[in-house]
Amino acid sequence: MSLLHHDARREPLAELSRFRGEFFSCLTARSDALFEPSDAVLCGDGPVRSLAELSLVGEHRRGHGGLYAAVSKGRIDAARIRQALASVPLPRAADGRLVLAVDVTCWLRPDAHTSPERILCHTYGRGKDQHIPIPGWPYSIVCALEPGRSSWTAPLDALRLAPGDDTATVTARQLRDLVKRLIAAGQWQVGDPDVLVIADAGYDAPRLAHLLRDLPVQFLARMRSDRVLRRPAPARQPHTKGRPPRHGGEFGFGQPDTWGTPDTHTVTDTRLYGTALARSWDRLHPKLTHRSSWAAADATLPIVEGTVIRLDIDHLPSGATPKPVWLWWSGTDADASDVDRLWQAYLRRFDIEHTFRLFKQTLGWTCPKIRTPEAADRWTWLILAVYTQLRLARPLAADRRRPWEKPAPVERLTPARVRRDFRHIRPTATCPAGAPKPSRPGPGRPPGRKNTRPAPRHDVHTVRKTDTATSRNKKSTTPRPRRTG
Repeated sequence: MSLLHHDARREPLAELSRFRGEFFSCLTARSDALFEPSDAVLCGDGPVRSLAELSLVGEHRRGHGGLYAAVSKGRIDAARIRQALASVPLPRAADGRLVLAVDVTCWLRPDAHTSPERILCHTYGRGKDQHIPIPGWPYSIVCALEPGRSSWTAPLDALRLAPGDDTATVTARQLRDLVKRLIAAGQWQVGDPDVLVIADAGYDAPRLAHLLRDLPVQFLARMRSDRVLRRPAPARQPHTKGRPPRHGGEFGFGQPDTWGTPDTHTVTDTRLYGTALARSWDRLHPKLTHRSSWAAADATLPIVEGTVIRLDIDHLPSGATPKPVWLWWSGTDADASDVDRLWQAYLRRFDIEHTFRLFKQTLGWTCPKIRTPEAADRWTWLILAVYTQLRLARPLAADRRRPWEKPAPVERLTPARVRRDFRHIRPTATCPAGAPKPSRPGPGRPPGRKNTRPAPRHDVHTVRKTDTATSRNKKSTTPRPRRTG
């Protein structure tokens, strides 16, 4: 190995070793038994299928009983590991801006009747109208996005949604704590561009922007195509009596006659989507009412202005017919360059789906049959630490491709390919876990004796609707109200 190559590996290896040592310090009970499963996930030859099979990996020196006991009864300092994730080097956009994506993914547990705090999770079926709710534990995960086409992200936080939680309120609190940690870690300083948070249509972007208006954060989220926003109130004419209006004319996404002339208009040629037409309208806001998440607000509801962007493309890579995408940005006075930067940043939001798929299909996030939600939280933190180690080991990995795979440069290796080489990287990094002590398994339950303490069964948390005669007997024939709030 040349001296130049050795110097290029020194800094990434030192950063990887530092994070491994900090991660081990976050394990406050059964630390050795909790650390070795993460190495087993990193060094496994294939996808993780179960904890029992994971204990057979050579890097895991303990038995399967100790692995299950560590996940069930160990302890992780969540505050410290959150700070450790916020302190590692993070990807940034071309202008040096931090771009975060937030989304909810579910750990489905349909048959876990003895597991508490399960919620009906929305899932997508293969057929039309096959969106079946399945019991599980939903997790809100925030990741930092990379610029350009990539399957890499940087997971920064995970928070399990408890029954009865309001998604907007919980997400706002999660993002507030995360931004404060990023500022404390020096990831954002005074004079830097505001952090851009990207979300899908399931989030109330105006409410999130209002709740976090005191932080250097901007929100970009997709809106449903049936939304109706309002323009700014017109200037009050002299000698006009009565209360001045708070809202201007309507801007209906599905009513082109209400759009008017856009403030910006750009056309971009893309490789995947053909010609992309982006138009924007400045200073549009929803007309809020004292309902749902705004029910407990003050008497005077705020005016949350933003920029609406409509994106039209020629075709999709899958061949399906594309639909227009409506975006709402919490900033105002956007020019053409801002609009292009925003819609291209929104397309990078789908990189988080690659991370979720890797979590579930390769790293085995949802494979363990864990009973308690606290154990699920511990395993979730282990998976986030595993992925962070893969990202830090990215400059150190060699391309150990299969014979049928195309060669890839080091900078284009996917997380799965980096994982193939982690077994060779691990001996050069810090391994703080100690060797297991000799022990003898317990006697267990005597043969023939039944379990006298069965686990309690828990119902799935559901949101009950008002039970009326109309909802019991027939569907409502009234047209669907417009989404103005």
